[in-house]
Amino acid sequence: MANSPSSQWRCLVCNYVHTGAEPPAGCPVCGTGAGDFVAHDAPTTTAAAVPTVWRCLVCGYIHEGNTPPAACLICGAETDCFQAQEEKQDNTTAMPAVNVAIIGSGIAGIAAAEAARNASPTSAITLFSAECELPYYRLNLTRLLAGEITPEALPIHPQTWYDERHITLRCSSPVASINPSTRSLTLADGTTSSFDSIVLTAGAHPFVPPLEGTSLDGVFSLRTTDDANAILQRLAPDLPCVCIGGGVLGIETAAALARRGADVTLLESHDWLMPRQLNDTAASLLERHLNHIGVKVMINVRSQALEGGDTLEGVRLTDGRLLPARLAILATGVRPNTAIARKAGLDVNKGVTVDATMATSAPGIYAAGDDAEYNGLLYGTWAASQAQGAIAGFNAAGGTARFVGLPRSNTIKAVGLDLTSIGRFQPEDGSDVVVENELENRYTCFVFRDNRMIGALLIGHTELAAPTQTAIENGTDFSLLMANPDCEQIIQKLTNKS
Repeated sequence: MANSPSSQWRCLVCNYVHTGAEPPAGCPVCGTGAGDFVAHDAPTTTAAAVPTVWRCLVCGYIHEGNTPPAACLICGAETDCFQAQEEKQDNTTAMPAVNVAIIGSGIAGIAAAEAARNASPTSAITLFSAECELPYYRLNLTRLLAGEITPEALPIHPQTWYDERHITLRCSSPVASINPSTRSLTLADGTTSSFDSIVLTAGAHPFVPPLEGTSLDGVFSLRTTDDANAILQRLAPDLPCVCIGGGVLGIETAAALARRGADVTLLESHDWLMPRQLNDTAASLLERHLNHIGVKVMINVRSQALEGGDTLEGVRLTDGRLLPARLAILATGVRPNTAIARKAGLDVNKGVTVDATMATSAPGIYAAGDDAEYNGLLYGTWAASQAQGAIAGFNAAGGTARFVGLPRSNTIKAVGLDLTSIGRFQPEDGSDVVVENELENRYTCFVFRDNRMIGALLIGHTELAAPTQTAIENGTDFSLLMANPDCEQIIQKLTNKS
């Protein structure tokens, strides 16, 4: 039987929900293939007419069950933001029309625009983007480098998606400043417009370390399609490349370049790769995998300078060694784009400070995504940006949704390796219980506190990523297994096979 255009498909790895007649060729969040998607359509209503399907009014996520969840799995909105699917949408109770501006076209901005439209069908919504292309999945730039996708697969939505929802998309329209007192914004060309509410989703920019030679020809960061295209134009078989930074971006970039046939070296200053997301055991497995696919990994090393005339010739380490390089990628982290907020006088710490409604210190102005700081945290992840953006957009249109926080989660696919890091992966003290198992190239590590799972590391277990994240978010009780904890029993409980 053919699927309707409104069918939904849930990724078993990261819980991303895709709407369309067919599952996507690849998950835009974690990169897994279509085979890891399952149908997520609403079941038939029971004869007793008990609601079994609940729709999040903020982001559209569909929850199955007799009661709504405590919090939305996608955007974190609280239970009162869910509506029984059987109930018809009553447009007479829709929020009044307002004029909403969204600055930034990453996933936070797109989520904000969609949530604002869900909240208020008649509001005017304008999305300002500094880039000339349709808004795209920034996470997929490394997949573009690797040749896994074409440029046509990058956009989050086609132009028709914005047109059908009456969302005005202003590409090549960088915003220079905002005026909180008048809720107006001024573009770089001097044009000024006023709005009822403004959502800042300005994102982040690459951090360039204070090294000599970062301006040499051949030195790049990877943040935009222009960056990716410039790197691709320079690539050649056996080209010596150095990726500086052993975090998620550095690893995925190094793997992508190796897949293109480059001679790649990855540098990490810490004792192991991805120190913010992995323990040493998981990092060792990752390092072996990278070596296997052609990436040379060097840990406990620091770069001193990038050397060459006008063009890069090598990377000098602090121990004096010179690594030949015609291409260098700086994957040394990002910094929030807070300049507009600072200039406007908003409260800014590491990022633009927001409360649970994503409101800034100025009435009517919200912030979400990589530039937003909530409870002292800069999440810097796709899932959190989507969640915060949805809540900010919903509230900018008159809603009252609240962000309840998300466990930090990272999923990477470095050319054949499936790795997920969720929450706290290292014990903080003796009261935490760690249960782990390593078998060949597969690894599981679960961290518990007070019989609740608070973190996990998974390598080679794509089927466990979604149920593990759900168990952490829901505070699932594992007390019956804690007397003699065993990985296999925990996995059985997660997969409902116990």
